[in-house]
Amino acid sequence: MDARTAARCALAGIRLVNGAAALLTPRVMARRLGADPEQPALIYVLRMFGVRTVVLGAQLLRPADAGELDRMLRTGTLIHASDALSAACAGRAGLLPHRMAAAATAISTVNVALTLVARGRPCQPCRPPEGIPP
Repeated sequence: MDARTAARCALAGIRLVNGAAALLTPRVMARRLGADPEQPALIYVLRMFGVRTVVLGAQLLRPADAGELDRMLRTGTLIHASDALSAACAGRAGLLPHRMAAAATAISTVNVALTLVARGRPCQPCRPPEGIPP
């Protein structure tokens, strides 16, 4: 597996894990962010984030063609850069605890780097470990 494919698969995995956590356990995610897990609006927003992130992760696993992959990665760069900026601003404004804002900023920055590494050719499907059917 080349570096571009590895970066794409790593990004897909990060998106799937973080998205599933926000979608399925939003109260846990809220507590980890230092927020009140009983705020219905926050739970709603975390679930929306979760759905978006799971869909984006799943799309990276089986792109239709190189053009589609390039579009997804360009869009992903913008999404993750805006996530990183939003987390940094929330930390600076005191809307998130400093430690959580730093962690969220770092995760999104890593995701930006992965989108940049993953852009280009060749485009290969992510392959599951031996013995696991695709």
